[in-house]
Amino acid sequence: MTDTELLDLAMDLAARAAGVIMQVRSRGFITHSKDDLSPVTAADHESEAAIVGPLRAATPDIPVIAEEEVAAGLTQVDAPACWLVDPLDGTREFSKGLDDFCVCIGLVRHGKPVLGAICAPVTGLVWGGLIGSGAVRRDAGGTRAIRARAVPAEGLVVVASRHHADDARLGPFLAGRPIAQVINMGSALKFCRVAEGEADLYPRFGPTMEWDTAAAQAIVEAAGGVVTDMATGMRLAYGKPGRLNGDFLCSGRE
Repeated sequence: MTDTELLDLAMDLAARAAGVIMQVRSRGFITHSKDDLSPVTAADHESEAAIVGPLRAATPDIPVIAEEEVAAGLTQVDAPACWLVDPLDGTREFSKGLDDFCVCIGLVRHGKPVLGAICAPVTGLVWGGLIGSGAVRRDAGGTRAIRARAVPAEGLVVVASRHHADDARLGPFLAGRPIAQVINMGSALKFCRVAEGEADLYPRFGPTMEWDTAAAQAIVEAAGGVVTDMATGMRLAYGKPGRLNGDFLCSGRE
């Protein structure tokens, strides 16, 4: 399959999994805690099942690394390319009845994101990006190209984590920058706001996992933005020990 076909596959599967999540939401669910005390629901597991089977069938040569399988102890050997799947990013928001949660499917090669798809189940919006070819947003009216924007004269629109809204590091980081607005929200949808030119900066303090960021980084960078490791200033890379990210910064066009 070509990369364009792989992106189409990822976008279609993200949308299909989003439908599964909304079915679980409609019928009701119980929230459990994993060993790391993070929440998990039937929606996480059923969404993941709707993704990983078709991915493995369509691309048997590309390993699939999915959050809930990893949590259950399933490990994958390192390979030049792999899919990174977060079947329900923003489980905290989902379990609280909020709307900012999403499905993330990213493809990484040689430690670098190549393409990604994100779907917001509540709205049905799907974002996709293939680095070198551009990024798009798909809704009921069709598909349109999106692009990160240059910072407007009135200042930066900053998106920040709702769960970490009281992080003491955010204020000093933003000090001295022209800030028009700070919006707190959950999940990788913050990246999408940057990719489509609705926000300019997303600073993340604290650990995330590679499946939290792979799809989103591909979309942002395909749209002309950048995601960098705050410690090194280098592009956020993949295949790290434990697949753990450090602090990072997502930004639109300079």
